[in-house]
Amino acid sequence: MLLHPDMMLDLANARNRELIAEADRGRLLRRAWWSRARRAAKTTQVRGRPTGNLASCERPVAAPAR
Repeated sequence: MLLHPDMMLDLANARNRELIAEADRGRLLRRAWWSRARRAAKTTQVRGRPTGNLASCERPVAAPAR
């Protein structure tokens, strides 16, 4: 292997590019997951809050004062 230093340099550069591409994919997937989780958190329905045009089936209940 040491007989061909150009080949070793090419292999090292290729591995470096693979590692960078893998890190970029990981960052992209994490960002997509974070964005989706954040969007889902904003749209979750909280009990007692109107959810749309239809009336809720459950009766409104007064919460005890704290």
